[in-house]
Amino acid sequence: MKLALLLGYVVVMIGIGYYSMRRTKTVGDFFLANRALGPWVSAFAYGTTYFSAVLFIGYAGRIGWGFGLSSLWIVVGNALVGSLLAWLILARRTRVITEKLGAMTMPEFLESRYQSRFLRVFSAVVIFIFLVPYSASVYMGLSYLFDVVMGIPYVYALLLMAVLTGAYLIMGGYLAVSVNSLVQGVIMFFGALLLILFILNRPESGGLYQAIERLKMIDPKLVAPVGAPGFWSLFGLVMVTSLGAWGLPQMVQKFYSIKSERVITAATVIATVFALVCTFSAYFSGALTHLFFPTLPEFAGKPNPELLMPQLMSQFMPLSFAVVLLLLVFSASMSTLSSLVLVSSSAIAIDLFSLRDKKISLLLMRLLCGVFILCSLLIAFYRISFIVNLMSISWGTTAGVFLAPYLYGLYWERANLPAAIVSMICGISIGLGASWYYGFQSQVIPLVGSLAILIPLGVFPLVVLFTSDKKRGA
Repeated sequence: MKLALLLGYVVVMIGIGYYSMRRTKTVGDFFLANRALGPWVSAFAYGTTYFSAVLFIGYAGRIGWGFGLSSLWIVVGNALVGSLLAWLILARRTRVITEKLGAMTMPEFLESRYQSRFLRVFSAVVIFIFLVPYSASVYMGLSYLFDVVMGIPYVYALLLMAVLTGAYLIMGGYLAVSVNSLVQGVIMFFGALLLILFILNRPESGGLYQAIERLKMIDPKLVAPVGAPGFWSLFGLVMVTSLGAWGLPQMVQKFYSIKSERVITAATVIATVFALVCTFSAYFSGALTHLFFPTLPEFAGKPNPELLMPQLMSQFMPLSFAVVLLLLVFSASMSTLSSLVLVSSSAIAIDLFSLRDKKISLLLMRLLCGVFILCSLLIAFYRISFIVNLMSISWGTTAGVFLAPYLYGLYWERANLPAAIVSMICGISIGLGASWYYGFQSQVIPLVGSLAILIPLGVFPLVVLFTSDKKRGA
């Protein structure tokens, strides 16, 4: 049954890829689906790119276990800041400005807005380098799940996902990603609701009130407003996963492809509700894993919280429930992976080479999709044990580089090139330098990521005030 459902799901995804391939003729079609997506597809494309196996496996396990119910502050941040405010503040302005400038990518926008070829090249390199480890973290999280729930060895699960992602993405580009996102988003939404209902109805939980009381008996800090790791660790996680989404190229791309400004209001509501349900399901379930496991599961002789959710599904859930939830995480991960691959390959094909021949550009993008997938696999094969930190470094550094010049470039006429360069260097220096100083497995990595995002937002206007160039950059 498990394999049959999985096979059926794969067939549907490949079918959508083939359908999309027949409608994909240019680079604009491949990367933005010709800017013709409606509210439901746009909202689900945003949400399914936002949340992946890293949320349901890495974050739900590690953060839910460590912080308890205080991890629900991340839910508030992701829903209100990462979704609602992102759509209200960024969507309409991004759609209008990028169409006016003729920009399809973040590097193209920065080049046009600040009149700088350097920004385009630098941005393209940053995107390709820093989205690879994020992609690897998604592969790792999903492979843990396949290994435990399906019995498919980790390496084979990696190869399966790589082939599937490459197949439908290389065929159909962003149109295939978007249509698949709609299907995947529906599975994620109802799967997340199912996960909450199942866990609360288990005898280990005994309902909402009993579950909270039992957590308090295990450790009062599990139900405290701020969990044991402390306020600053929680603050870092909230900021890097909420405000960080504003500066990620794969998230911003969803605003470029909106059909018209009229669909934005509906898409805003859909994306916010989707974020609220998915994040609450993940973090709430992760906090309640204390009721199911007295100690952390081990991998290679070491405690590994990333195994909590896979083992919860395999040990406590009926087969039918486990398969549905497997498809939930699988759906989330496939959409995220395809968006990462698409944005990263475009950074090279569109932003570095800028080939005039449309057929060659389209072919190069498809080839680079394969190269990006291969690079992500090479990292994932090493089975790095800190999925959450790997994602935090990638998110924090990438958003730290792009958020300030992107946000100020949209709204502030005096935003200039020196401020853009200084803020971008500041973001990458903090993200990498502090991570290296504290150690890439340190608990302060999410806080480092949040500082890499916030500090450039303060540096940018200071540089503008202290530079003489006050001309409009676009």
